[in-house]
Amino acid sequence: MSAATNAPALDLEVLTALAEPNRLRIVELLREGGRPVGEIAETLSLLQPQTSRHLRILAEAGLVRADRRAQSRVYHLLPAPFRSLEAWLDTFGQVWETRVDRLDAYLLELETQEGEPDDE
Repeated sequence: MSAATNAPALDLEVLTALAEPNRLRIVELLREGGRPVGEIAETLSLLQPQTSRHLRILAEAGLVRADRRAQSRVYHLLPAPFRSLEAWLDTFGQVWETRVDRLDAYLLELETQEGEPDDE
């Protein structure tokens, strides 16, 4: 069984939701804490209907939840999709570590060769 088979599943809906620049900006803003739609729209210079559409897509992807407070909804990030994304990204760590180790070995080999006298 290959390492890729054991890798955590990647939710493409999460990546698709985060791929849109305004939605990514919303997520980055919510990283600081929950905010009502109006505040998100104002902070990011977006129209409120546009912001609501983006938040709906983020909610459908499981990235945010809305809590009702009086007449407004306050949006918060949900941690589970980010943990899954982090776990998926971590699977690439071993790949890069192996590549860096090979590069280190190659550079050490070159350094050793440069230090050897020529056989002339």
